[in-house]
Amino acid sequence: MSPAFDASAYGRSIADIYDATVTDLPTEATVERLALLAGDGPVLEFGIGTGRLALPLAARGLTVAGIDGSADMVEILRSKPGGERIPVSVGDFSTTKVEGRFSLVALTTNTIFALPSQDAQVDCFRNAADHLLPGGRFVVETWVPDPAAFRDGSALRLLSMSEDTVLAEAARLSPAEQFMHTTKVRLTAEGVRLLPANHRYAWPAELDLMARLAGMEREHRWSDWNGSAFGDDSRAHVTVYRLPQD
Repeated sequence: MSPAFDASAYGRSIADIYDATVTDLPTEATVERLALLAGDGPVLEFGIGTGRLALPLAARGLTVAGIDGSADMVEILRSKPGGERIPVSVGDFSTTKVEGRFSLVALTTNTIFALPSQDAQVDCFRNAADHLLPGGRFVVETWVPDPAAFRDGSALRLLSMSEDTVLAEAARLSPAEQFMHTTKVRLTAEGVRLLPANHRYAWPAELDLMARLAGMEREHRWSDWNGSAFGDDSRAHVTVYRLPQD
């Protein structure tokens, strides 16, 4: 059984150092692609966090709003220049509603897998569709499950290493429930931080079916934010779903 879901738990454990853990992510390419997908229309980000994507999107002149489960993450967003001007609702993005309709709803950085069950993920797709304008897009970024990377249901891997920071991840897999328990271990001169997270993973085809249940169709699938082709060896995907025009 998966543990009880607390939408604020991840943010409580990582908010103060979150920005330092995502410096290697392709933020510029992500913002560029999201801006192209949004066109002139407003953007809603599920899991807006500390504003890594929302702030540069707003700086381009786009209207941006967000939903996040963590008040701690949102507090950091508010402390940044321009962060106080972005409306954010604190709540579970699979069910929380905000005012208005949007050209683009974005859910990046594997955050769909933070939802604890298939039902919650289906609800998330429906919530995204409910917030879209006719013809609007829902973009999801996540990794592709790779059970072969586990030995006897567990894995330990080095994520990144520099002269002053080492980041590793320990993971335990429960294939019957498509659930992965992880703890990242961050080692710096200041000490050791343990960053736990749980993932209810899903294969790309399962996400496509969730989109269809929500009335959307797949428009694009790439292996990265630069639009590289998705194939058998892809270990991640960026997928765009579109709500039909009226």
